[in-house]
Amino acid sequence: MAAAAMADPFAWAFGVGDPSRTIRLGLVTYLWGRDWDLPTLLANCEKTGMEGVELRTEHAHGVEPEIGPEKRAEVRKRFADSPVVLVGLGSNEAFHYPEPERLKQSIERTKAFIKLSHDVGGLGVKVKPNDLPKQVPQEKTIEQIGRALNELAAFAADYGQRLRLEVHGQCAPLPIMRKIMDVATHPNVGLCWNSNAEDLQGQGLEYNFNLVKDRLGDTVHVRELNLGDYPYQTLFNLLVANNYKGWILLECRTNPPDRIAALIEQRRVWEEMMANARKAA
Repeated sequence: MAAAAMADPFAWAFGVGDPSRTIRLGLVTYLWGRDWDLPTLLANCEKTGMEGVELRTEHAHGVEPEIGPEKRAEVRKRFADSPVVLVGLGSNEAFHYPEPERLKQSIERTKAFIKLSHDVGGLGVKVKPNDLPKQVPQEKTIEQIGRALNELAAFAADYGQRLRLEVHGQCAPLPIMRKIMDVATHPNVGLCWNSNAEDLQGQGLEYNFNLVKDRLGDTVHVRELNLGDYPYQTLFNLLVANNYKGWILLECRTNPPDRIAALIEQRRVWEEMMANARKAA
């Protein structure tokens, strides 16, 4: 173990790949990983203590529904040979469209992502609600989104995948997300908390968190933990107090000159905040 620590001190310090952790830190390939191919991405995650990764669609890793069986097997093996967990795939599919054909296309595309995630060894697929078209009654759109999620959650369960609904778009206010989840009753669909400004609206973060805490899935998206005014410490306190088990995934928005150093810094801040949350519990 000492030799392993010397070879990769960050992996030793941060427990990369340690399945005993109930809350683990990973990366979304949003901006900081957008231009890394898969070998580079995995190497950089290991260097910086990112225990898992969500592969956002249309980025340089190239893991898309169009790849064939040989490439899928290659991706699966790369993750199997790495301590980094493939948390899942981040699609941009949404289900608010008034046009039936467009809605159908998005549902079918999501099914393709689910099959892909299964084939490459991922744990689930992220989708979006996403908007509330002005020409359609809000309740009708909410019902449509919820029904689509039920269909896809059942489909994902057949492939051993989780369906994750990102708190996003015009649906981001948590009272609206609560209404969607009241329709999307299938147990295999959970919310991906997204750390939006809308979380603080109305009666505040804790109230909004409590609206949906029973439907949280296994992923939470955060931005840079030491920038801006989002109350991440309060969020982590709530997650720990409510026995959350899953992933905190960095979806950072800035453009630092050294992304490796920036990820290491985010890991350090996260460790401090998690220690504080455990003390507060």
